[in-house]
Amino acid sequence: MKKQIQHQASSNTVYGMGFIGAAIYFISTSTGFWMGALGLLKAIVWPVILVYEALNSLGA
Repeated sequence: MKKQIQHQASSNTVYGMGFIGAAIYFISTSTGFWMGALGLLKAIVWPVILVYEALNSLGA
């Protein structure tokens, strides 16, 4: 029997790199601690907003 190996690392890597990049951007442009904390939350949810806006634009 052959073992099935699932390859999901590439999508996780892309999301992780996007998260790190967004976190660096939002934190570096923040003006204080709480704006930095908000920037970290924005870095977590930006893919959700991107997909929502893309689907909304396509009329799906």
